[in-house]
Amino acid sequence: MKSGRTMSAAAPPKTPASHSMKPRQLTMMGLGSAIGAGLFLGSGAGVQAAGPAVLISYLVAGTLIILVMWALGEMAAANPNSGAFSVYAGRAMGRTAGATIGWLWWLQLVVVIAAEALGAAGLLFSVWPMIPVWALALLFMVVFTGINLAGVRNFGEFEFWFAILKVAVIVLFLAVGAALLLGLLPGVDSPGAGNLTGNFAPQGLGGVAAALFVVIFAFGGTEIVSVAAAETEDPERSVGKAIRTVVWRILVFYIGSVFVIAAVLPATSSSLASPFAGVLDAARIPGASTAITLVAVVALLSALNANLYGASRMVYSLAQRGEAPRVLTRLNGAAVPLAAVAVSVAFGFIATVLELLFPDRILPALFQLVGSTCLVVWGSALVSQLILRRRADRDGIPLPLRMKGFPGLTILGLVLLGVIFAVGLSAESSRVQLFSTFALVAGIALACAAGARLTGRDKPANR
Repeated sequence: MKSGRTMSAAAPPKTPASHSMKPRQLTMMGLGSAIGAGLFLGSGAGVQAAGPAVLISYLVAGTLIILVMWALGEMAAANPNSGAFSVYAGRAMGRTAGATIGWLWWLQLVVVIAAEALGAAGLLFSVWPMIPVWALALLFMVVFTGINLAGVRNFGEFEFWFAILKVAVIVLFLAVGAALLLGLLPGVDSPGAGNLTGNFAPQGLGGVAAALFVVIFAFGGTEIVSVAAAETEDPERSVGKAIRTVVWRILVFYIGSVFVIAAVLPATSSSLASPFAGVLDAARIPGASTAITLVAVVALLSALNANLYGASRMVYSLAQRGEAPRVLTRLNGAAVPLAAVAVSVAFGFIATVLELLFPDRILPALFQLVGSTCLVVWGSALVSQLILRRRADRDGIPLPLRMKGFPGLTILGLVLLGVIFAVGLSAESSRVQLFSTFALVAGIALACAAGARLTGRDKPANR
């Protein structure tokens, strides 16, 4: 019988650190990368845009991310690789497609790294104005570079406890929110269901569409689980378990939290600027604003930690495949790709310094380019799984993990993605962002194709 790995033969060699990450660390990394500022701060923007109807946006985006994660899980179990969806796209659609997706995702992460360092520094300064924002941001970058260079086991443990703290805070928030809505808090009147039923969709479908892009950005980062699979014990089993756990927990935490926020705070409330603090203030919990601000700092730093890991592993994989300079494959004594980490964090340092020199100009411009890149990455994952699964079924290759409902659910995911793109193109607020992302993808693809031609690598990728 053929091995399930045959589907992805000729995989690049793994790092010597392979299998040193625990399954529990993999699971919590998926939660840590997705539960960040998008939930603690961005969820308020979604409620402002759509009112309680933002729950529809979360259900649509949640359904899409479930399908994407199932597709990625099938491919990652068959071929755990630090290049993940970049490698799968290359095998399904050719070298240029694989390299383009890899570089696109790397660019997205390094921009987000800079934003997270600055965001965490700004929040911490607001409650502890002892060290300037620029110094805090650079300090965070240095500290988390050191954590990433210390080895994947240490990185995974650090991320595990970061994520545990965030999950504990969300569970506590949901408990307080439920008690508030049910009128169980002494001396505090329940807001009831008036905010949910009185004006469910104040901005109509346009508001739901506008909130959809806020929600999608919040879910971005979940796909890092497929990147980390290459360095996890028993990846064939760990990946499936991690994806199942991550998906349902994210949906419960996100949809549960947003339901509480929308029920307690009207869409016009100024408290939506920091929605978790707003709900806790309504529940008359003393010190809520400071506590949630500190949790948001942890959330941003956790995401920074995970994104630096993901960016370094992706560019390392690109270098292994000849799509980036070979120097990026060099490892340090802890079997960590030293040069790949350095290059990834260097862009973040540069962007951070430029943003501090030219406030509110650099990062917004970069986000305009990378704001929709997760949609392109998710689309590539669905298309790759559709092609590779059919190829494996045609050749009689058994897979260690099979996505149920194939090909119907994969096609459903692509249809949902098409609807989201159509909605985005119809709205002026997101149209420019989408066109900017399309231009960026085209530019990267042309550069990758030209580079392959110049170096003689313009041959079909291995199947």
